[in-house]
Amino acid sequence: MKPDLNFIRSQFPAFEQPHLKGWAFFENAGGSYPCRQVIDRLTKFYTRNKVQPYYPYPASTQAGEAMDEAYRRVAAYLNADPSEIHFGPSTTQNVYVLANAMRPMWQEGDEIIVSCQDHEANAGAWRRLGERGLKITEWHVEPDTGMLDTAVLRGLMSERTRLVAYPHCSNVIGQINPVREISQMARSIGALTAVDGVGWAPHEIPDVQELGADIYMFSSYKTYGPHLGVMYVRGSLIGKMENQSHFFKEGITRNMLTPAGPDHAQIAAAAGMADYFDAVYAHHFDEEASAAAKGRTLNQLFRTHEKDLLQPLLEFLREREDVRIVGPASGTDRAPIVSILPLNKTIDQVYDTLTRHRLMTGKGNFYAYRPLMDMDIPRDPGVIRLSFVHYTSPEEIRQLIEGLREGLERS
Repeated sequence: MKPDLNFIRSQFPAFEQPHLKGWAFFENAGGSYPCRQVIDRLTKFYTRNKVQPYYPYPASTQAGEAMDEAYRRVAAYLNADPSEIHFGPSTTQNVYVLANAMRPMWQEGDEIIVSCQDHEANAGAWRRLGERGLKITEWHVEPDTGMLDTAVLRGLMSERTRLVAYPHCSNVIGQINPVREISQMARSIGALTAVDGVGWAPHEIPDVQELGADIYMFSSYKTYGPHLGVMYVRGSLIGKMENQSHFFKEGITRNMLTPAGPDHAQIAAAAGMADYFDAVYAHHFDEEASAAAKGRTLNQLFRTHEKDLLQPLLEFLREREDVRIVGPASGTDRAPIVSILPLNKTIDQVYDTLTRHRLMTGKGNFYAYRPLMDMDIPRDPGVIRLSFVHYTSPEEIRQLIEGLREGLERS
């Protein structure tokens, strides 16, 4: 089945905006368009329930109920328990709080393996624990492809390994890492896994039970929602962590990893992501299903469409001798995050042409300093990044290819 793009795009107000008409959005790895359901819930909260939640008067009670609904419904799509879901201001801040909460669990000289494929904002907190008595072991990427090799990881593991931190998908390389396999490898030696899902969650609703990771993090502003970080922490794990909130919040799992009060309105609005997924599922499928089952079905719908869009783009790039694809050159095990290096022109020259073709793309290092260092690619100017999601149309891919053709050719 192919997705009904007219219906899907009708769920995103951005596609109705006159100033965006004719522009094709290819910087989704930096943040997706928010869906109508999220915007409606955010507006409703600010206009009707913007009071301190959980008091017994109606406006406050409704505010608390809206927040509780978000925890329940996001958890249901992730196949988790609501007590395992934590909303914070960003994934980066969630990781820093998490690292401080976990440090007391480990002894001097214990080891953390941190991949060099990560977005630095989501790896730096683990590396800083090297200043607090832990050993940091780097899992480097292959210099030619930027990919991570699980055989290399196995060689890095030891009886002192306590955590493996890595991305589900790099925000510049695009490789999809085998989370379930890595989780099993780590568990076999008694280690935990912390997965940065920021790059991958826009393309596949994570089923945390299927993936098997102990910690999974992503940013809801990249999954059509508000600007929050969403973090799953396995229920049996959080009780072993040090409370990062007020002393009287000890044991209240929703608060222990949120030192300051969360953004009530944005948490309430996060339920709009579930509204959107429900609407897309109901439009395409007749069968009743749990949220987790809907997520698995939608993943197949979304990913099939994305792969169909990715194929002509990669074919175009592979056939040219004036551009380098950073990361895997095939569509197998890669997300629609395609970074390129022009070989005959500067990045700015190509980027300016793309902009003239009304293409919204990204350029720079995207905080992915370490994979670019491993691949000997200068962090400045970095790469051009082309990223899309399931609401992207075939016409927009053709617009992108035409812009690239003109941008890459010699004058």
